[in-house]
Amino acid sequence: MHDASAVASLIAEAFADYHAQFAAITQRARRRFEQRHWSAARADAVERIALYDACINECRLRLQAVLGQRAFDRTLWQAIRDHYAALIEGQIDRELYKTFYNTLSRRFFQTRGVDAQIEFVALDIAPTDAITHPVARHSYAVSLKRPTDTFQRVLGDYAFDVPYAHLTRCAAAVAVRLQDELADWGQDPVRAIELLDTVFYRERRAYLVGRVLGESRFAPCVIALVNDEAGLRVDAVLTRRAEVAQLFGISRSYFQADLPTVGDAVVFLRTLLPHKPIDELYTVLGRAKQGKTERFRTFFRHFNECAHEQLVQAEGTPGLVMAVFTLPSYPLVFKLIRDRFAESKQVTRKDVQDRYALVFSRDRAGRLLDAQPYRSLRFPVARFAPALLAELRDTCAGSLEFEGEDVIIALCYVQRRLRPLNLYLREQPAEAARAAVLEYGQAIVDMARNNIFPGDMLPKNFGVSRHGRVVFYDYDEVRLITDCSFRDWPRAQNFEEQMADEPWFQVWPGDVFPERFAQFMGLPPALAQALQAVHGQLFEPGWWRALQAELAQGRYPDTPPYPPGLRLA
Repeated sequence: MHDASAVASLIAEAFADYHAQFAAITQRARRRFEQRHWSAARADAVERIALYDACINECRLRLQAVLGQRAFDRTLWQAIRDHYAALIEGQIDRELYKTFYNTLSRRFFQTRGVDAQIEFVALDIAPTDAITHPVARHSYAVSLKRPTDTFQRVLGDYAFDVPYAHLTRCAAAVAVRLQDELADWGQDPVRAIELLDTVFYRERRAYLVGRVLGESRFAPCVIALVNDEAGLRVDAVLTRRAEVAQLFGISRSYFQADLPTVGDAVVFLRTLLPHKPIDELYTVLGRAKQGKTERFRTFFRHFNECAHEQLVQAEGTPGLVMAVFTLPSYPLVFKLIRDRFAESKQVTRKDVQDRYALVFSRDRAGRLLDAQPYRSLRFPVARFAPALLAELRDTCAGSLEFEGEDVIIALCYVQRRLRPLNLYLREQPAEAARAAVLEYGQAIVDMARNNIFPGDMLPKNFGVSRHGRVVFYDYDEVRLITDCSFRDWPRAQNFEEQMADEPWFQVWPGDVFPERFAQFMGLPPALAQALQAVHGQLFEPGWWRALQAELAQGRYPDTPPYPPGLRLA
C-alpha cells in the first residue's frame, strides 16, 4: 500500500483507536470512585500515560511493514500529510490528530528541530482560538427563595451507583457556601450555575466543574465530591480562581475526564482560568503530548518575537546533576543532564532519566512539578549568552550537536520556572519567610504520604509559585518511601566516636537518618525552629517507619488538593 490517501487513512484510524483506548481507561474512573478502589485508580493513571507511545509504536511498525523502503520517502510523506489534513479538517480535535501524525513522522525520520516539509507547523497561531463549538454542559437557574432545591437537582443529575449519605444536607451546604463566598456580589448573588456534563476524577475525588453566574459577573465553580466511610458527599466548593488554578496545576497528576472532545473543553476552562497557559490545560486533562506541542508552539513564537533576547543560566544555586537555562522574559526552564557528576552524587545518567520518568507516572500530590522531556530541540547558537554556552560546552557536551549556526539538544526537561525557595527566603520579610518554610515542610509531608522521598531536601531544590505554594522540582535523588531504610542515628559510645569526622557505623545505600535532616536543610535558626515546631514528625524516624508500613500495605493517606478551611462542615 503506497497510496498516500490510504496511508493517511491508516494513521487517522490509528489515532481513533488510541482515542478509544484512552477513553476506555478513563471511563473506569467512575467505577474506581464508587468502589473506593484507589490502588486500581493509580494503576489506571500509569497505564493511560504509557498508552500514547504504545499506540505510536504499533502504528509505526504497521506503516513500516506496508511501506517498506518507501517509509522514508519524503515526497510520499508530504502527500500523506496533505491527505491527512483533508481527512481531519472537520474535527474539533484536529490538533490532537496532527500531534499524533507529527510524532510518527519524527520517529521515522529522527527529526531534529522541526521539519516543515513533512510536519504540521503553526508557530504563529493559537489553533484553539478557532474552536467555537460549545462544550456540553448542564445549566440551572438558581431559585432565589429555595436555592437548596436547585442544588439538590444539580447533585441528582450527576448520578452514581452509590447514594449520597445526606443529599439535602449536601445541597444546603453548597448553597450556603456559594452565598458566603460571593457575598460581595450583593443580595442574592447566585442567579445561575453551569457545570460540564463530564465529571472529572483524580485520586480520591470527583469534581463537577463549571461556573456560577450572578447578575453581571461570573466565577469558577468546582464542587468536590468524596466517597469515604461516611458515604458519598460534597467535600468542598471552590469559587476563587487561585483555588481552581491550583486544582488544575502542573504539580498535580492528570484528571480522568471522559470528554468526547477536548478542544472545546479547553476553551471553556480558559474562561475560568484566563491566565492558565493552554499547554497546561491540555496536559492536566491527560493529553500530555498535546500539552508538549502547545508549550513548544507558544514558547518558540515568543522566542522568535524576542529576537534580541538571549538564553541565560537560570537563577539559583547551580545543580550538580543538571545545567539549567531560561529565557528571562518567559516562565520556563530547560534542564540538561551533565556529562559528569560530583562524587557526592551516586547516580548515573540512566538513574536520572528513570527518576524523572518515575515522577511523571505517579500521583504528584500538588508538590512535584511536571517535567516534560523534549528531544532534539534546535536553537540558534547566537541566542545563547556566552557564559551559558561555555557552561554547556564544558559540562553537557554529550547532549549537544552543532550543525551550522544551530545547536541541537539531544534531551532536556522543560518545567515551569518558579522562584527557588532559598532565594525567596532571603528576599521576603520574616512572616512571609516563615509561611514559606511551613509550606516547605508540608510539601515534604505531602510527598511522603504519596510514597515519594525527595532525597536532597535543600531549599534550592524547591520553588515557590505565584500563589505561594512550595513544590519540589529536582528529581535526581527521588526514591520511593517504601524503598528507603529509616534509621535512628546511633549514639556515640565513647569520646573517639563522638569526635569522629565520619560516621563510625556502617551506612548502606538507601539508609535515611531523619534526625539529621535539620543540619542538611541549611535554614536560619528561627526558620528551623518554626519548621520543627509545626512539622516535627519529619525529624522522627518512627513517623517515617509507621508511614512506610502503611504505604507497603497499599494504604495511602488522603491528601486533599485544597486547604482544610475550604472543606465543608
